[in-house]
Amino acid sequence: MINDISSLKELSLAEQLARVSRLWKMVADRELAPLGLTHPRWTALWKLQRMGDHISQKKLAEALEIELPSLMRTLAQLEEQGLITRHCCESDKRARIVDLTSEGETLLKQMEARIMQVRSQLLIDIENEDMKKLSRILDQIAHNALDALSEKSENPE
Repeated sequence: MINDISSLKELSLAEQLARVSRLWKMVADRELAPLGLTHPRWTALWKLQRMGDHISQKKLAEALEIELPSLMRTLAQLEEQGLITRHCCESDKRARIVDLTSEGETLLKQMEARIMQVRSQLLIDIENEDMKKLSRILDQIAHNALDALSEKSENPE
């Protein structure tokens, strides 16, 4: 456990995490660009597939951790590309449901192969046990951050 304030001052972990995230995104974006996909488009498709397709725009925006208006433009572009369809929910006419088209599913198979290639390339020479440990550490940091955010919202000053 890190309790020494001097260690915390020297530790640029947040900067390292941000840098790794940006670099990973840049490599993935470059690999997926030939498929006609920008970062917002491919991440929306990827999340839609992982969530099981046929979900509301609102739930997709929440899962992507973005505002619904930001997602709307991306979904319109994906619809224009013929990769998704949107329609009203039968039980709630205000909600719009997003579905993958067969073209979207085909493209996702190509995306998956490229994403797995990127992951393999970036994680080369990293042991599985180290990856599991890093994942546990990142989960704990996220948990601590969510706790801190919920404490602040419960006790506004």
